[in-house]
Amino acid sequence: MFLYADDILILSPTVCKLQELLNVIECELQALDLTINSKKSCCLRIGSRCDINCSTITNATGVMITWVSELRYLGVILVKSRSFKVCLVYAKRSFYRAANAIFGKIGRLASEEVILQLIVSKCMPMLLFGLEACTLNKSQLSSLDFTINRFFMKLFKTNSIEIVRACQESFGFEVPSVLLKKRTEKLEIYFHA
Repeated sequence: MFLYADDILILSPTVCKLQELLNVIECELQALDLTINSKKSCCLRIGSRCDINCSTITNATGVMITWVSELRYLGVILVKSRSFKVCLVYAKRSFYRAANAIFGKIGRLASEEVILQLIVSKCMPMLLFGLEACTLNKSQLSSLDFTINRFFMKLFKTNSIEIVRACQESFGFEVPSVLLKKRTEKLEIYFHA
């Protein structure tokens, strides 16, 4: 079980054990005069049998908790799959929305340095939030890098990836795959220390 503020994430090897854990948690919460919000609760299956229909999970009042194909936990979208997987669509959408808002407000009035500093401080956190704790495959990392490369193409009015890379190097701008690698290494050092 993982707890953060008022969010609870329960991991279980089987559906039966999940129901048992939920019952125990509800008993403990009841002793604290708290309840689980069934409308905000859901179940997600990860593993080799992820596509098989599961038994119904119910709370103490008999309300069924639905099985979903994706869920949001602490800002990261977890996806039903054979292995642990996250969805990056919403993170990329948030990045584009914020970057376009910045670009729309200041357009060509500000220098590239100012725009890129705003992107680093305001938009990159939306794109990379929580991902250092997730294992991303090469395709997902490339997808994140592509998001940044597309923004650079727009900012510098080019379609050339060579020019984009030269601009990134010139401004000392690190793409998500590099940033995540550094963050992951820092996280590993922290937990192994």
